[in-house]
Amino acid sequence: MIERILSKKLKEKIDFKKALVLLGPRQVGKTTLITGLAKESGVDFLYLNGDDPAIRLGWNNPSYAFIEQNIGAYKMVVFDEAQRLENIGLSAKMILDAGRGVQLFLSGSSALEIANRLNEPLTGRKWEYHLFPLCWEEIRNHFTFAKAMLRLESFLVYGLYPDVVVHPENAREILTNLAGSYLYKDVLESGGVRRPDLLLKILQALAWQVGNEVSYSELAQVAGADKATISSYIDLLEKAFVIFRFNPFSRNLRNEISTSRKIYFYDNGVRNSIINNFAPLQDRNDVGSLWENFIICELIKKRAYQGFFGNVYFWRSNRAEVDYLQDQDGKLAAFEIKWNPKAKVKFPNSFTESYRPETARVIHRDNFWEFL
Repeated sequence: MIERILSKKLKEKIDFKKALVLLGPRQVGKTTLITGLAKESGVDFLYLNGDDPAIRLGWNNPSYAFIEQNIGAYKMVVFDEAQRLENIGLSAKMILDAGRGVQLFLSGSSALEIANRLNEPLTGRKWEYHLFPLCWEEIRNHFTFAKAMLRLESFLVYGLYPDVVVHPENAREILTNLAGSYLYKDVLESGGVRRPDLLLKILQALAWQVGNEVSYSELAQVAGADKATISSYIDLLEKAFVIFRFNPFSRNLRNEISTSRKIYFYDNGVRNSIINNFAPLQDRNDVGSLWENFIICELIKKRAYQGFFGNVYFWRSNRAEVDYLQDQDGKLAAFEIKWNPKAKVKFPNSFTESYRPETARVIHRDNFWEFL
């Protein structure tokens, strides 16, 4: 089993007082991680899966008597896919209020739904973390640096979902099932998607635009929908951990572009599955986009696991661009992302002179591990 970086942090937060909430896409290992921690604790635990209709029926509106009867002597309770339980926030609060020293674990694959159901009832009574597909550090630690490097090009094409990394011989089938069936389950069942065909059109259009700025007006024309619908669907996809948005960095200089967005996929393999292209790198014309998506995702994972509290952006003026900016306490770090280590890169004078970043580096395939 590949050890997850987040495991240690979660273990340190187990105090039998606050709930531990783990969010992230389906099939990234949330269940494996939290049930593994529960088993390591040495106490009996109760596992409840919100995808099970029988569990939903019993736990949607529980009474104190129901909770007492079902939890019994258990000292740990795991609610998997907790967003599927209508009143999970109230249920969790009732368990904690009982003062029986029960440790709660809650996992969710829909940030929107679980936030709506947990935030108010558990205000000040939960720790919340995000789990992503495997990151470079986890793979390097498990396989060794040399072996991980040998598989780098494969990771760019097939991504880093645990099942894909462990079973590369079945990668295409795994990703096809993932992208074609249950990956968007929470989106399609959220009630906000009236046209699944439109959702697919939007995803395909976004997949082709990875690394480029996205215009909602252009997406609306391509997909045959209005801008409001496009914005709503993109928001749902982000809440379901399929994609994430990057905002432009701006302090209102005259030549800055401050209204555009970039959209990335949480996993290269999912992106390639959407466009049905698993060709090797030497046969592709989108290597730069795959590399940028890969590095941006890895930086996002690293910041999340380390507890980074700053903001990240891209920057563009009328004539130049910087791929990745990190702003923490007013200190800027700037990065350009290039697959080719010999690519000539010069940070725009208009950017460096205006903002004077503390760091301005190029991330390429011969040095990327220094940043991850």
